[in-house]
Amino acid sequence: MREILTAAQMRAIELAAIESGVVTGLELMERAGRGVIEAVFEEWPELAKSPHHAVVVCGPGNNGGDGFVVARLLKEWGWQVEVFFFGEPSKLPPDAKLNYERWLKLGTVDDLVHAPKFAHEADLFVDALFGTGLRRPLEGAALAWAAERVSDPDAQAKTVAVDMPSGLCSDSGRELQDGTETVLAALTVSFHAPKLGHFLGWGPFKCGRMVVADIGLAERAEAETVRLVMSPQPRIIDKAEVAHKYGCGHALILTGGAGKTGAARLAARGALRIGAGLVTLGVPPSAQMEVASQITALMLRQVRDAEKFAAILEDPRLNAVCLGPGLGIERARDLVPVALRAAHLPGVVLDADALTAFQDAPQTLFAMLHERCVLTPHAGEFARVFPDLAEALSAAPIKGPACSKVDAARDAARRAGCVVLLKGPDTVIAAPDGRCSINSAQYERRAPWLATAGSGDVLAGFITGLLARGFPPMQAAETAAWLHVECARSFGPGLIAEDLPEELPSVLRALEA
Repeated sequence: MREILTAAQMRAIELAAIESGVVTGLELMERAGRGVIEAVFEEWPELAKSPHHAVVVCGPGNNGGDGFVVARLLKEWGWQVEVFFFGEPSKLPPDAKLNYERWLKLGTVDDLVHAPKFAHEADLFVDALFGTGLRRPLEGAALAWAAERVSDPDAQAKTVAVDMPSGLCSDSGRELQDGTETVLAALTVSFHAPKLGHFLGWGPFKCGRMVVADIGLAERAEAETVRLVMSPQPRIIDKAEVAHKYGCGHALILTGGAGKTGAARLAARGALRIGAGLVTLGVPPSAQMEVASQITALMLRQVRDAEKFAAILEDPRLNAVCLGPGLGIERARDLVPVALRAAHLPGVVLDADALTAFQDAPQTLFAMLHERCVLTPHAGEFARVFPDLAEALSAAPIKGPACSKVDAARDAARRAGCVVLLKGPDTVIAAPDGRCSINSAQYERRAPWLATAGSGDVLAGFITGLLARGFPPMQAAETAAWLHVECARSFGPGLIAEDLPEELPSVLRALEA
């Protein structure tokens, strides 16, 4: 796990370090500027071999102060450097103002309206207009300059953003005010720790490649820090020493009727591959022959109705259930309450139809949920069960910090009283106690092949299998989401949902190497 910070948490860490006397704000700004230079030369080694031409645009806050440091260091390196400023120098924060004055001993500062915009006008463009503290949309010359980062791909390919592409909310990755352009960078250099906006919303697209520079801060953030899922739980590879398959858990996954069993079969295969000792498909009579002809290692039980389902759940060896993939709305309304009333079940996964079935009465669902549940909605299903949270998440923000996917998932988890996994390339996993993590399929972990029918069903199966093995709900969701992406990355182009469970053994073997 890796810590991801909000702008407020980052400010608190910096302030604590400064007040303790460990470092000064001016020293932090110097370290940040050097971190940008080092990252630029690592990204574009040819720029370190001889002097080039840089355009540095600086804003009215400490991000601008970082930019003045970058300009001075490049100048000392022998570069031709042009500096452009947006704001009033007299209103700069003290440390930024001091670096502004240091730069004036080496070169001039022009108004941002005169800044070069196009690729042929410089070898490097440095965006130090606004960083993590932006609370309003870009306007005037700042907006015009940002727009050119988007309209000229060649210029964008030469642009480095300091901490955050200007115009992007660092807590949500959202553009402040729809229709307002934000800087599109090829490289973004953040400091101490990544910020939420680097992984949410537009962040990965706008940031290009993202690196984090160490500026010597050891302090950690306080409560409710979001963490980045970077590896599975260690026990995923080795099962406990047991004498029987039931010792590794028995998972039950319910199907829909005839012609609608594929999603559940995908989930069941995922649960089996991830290590559940036994996986049973619960099918209605109409689908019994269809399913029987499609499965081998999976078991089959007839689940005609709620009464039959309740009887099956009395088996003490059954310890995880998944409802939703291809289940059907009416069948979900009948069977979900039965699963949620089964007090002995260590885990219940609700996906797809199991959520949509309660879109007209989400409070009814919330009243039945408990801490052993995991909800796995995509954006559409989330909007059906949490319409107000989805509305806040989709409303055009006019100031920062904007409502983020993290905010929405955390609120949903608290309301539901269980773990909520909100799917997407920026999958957010939240627990009712405030714990939250992001499983990012972006940057070097890009897995666009996951955008295929049935991949979410496999993810639900992975979670169910881990719950059957005894993983707590939060860890089951985090581990399953991470492995889900790794399977897609391992397989690569051409992936279909059926490939995900079959790729899992090779991913697990690689973890052992």
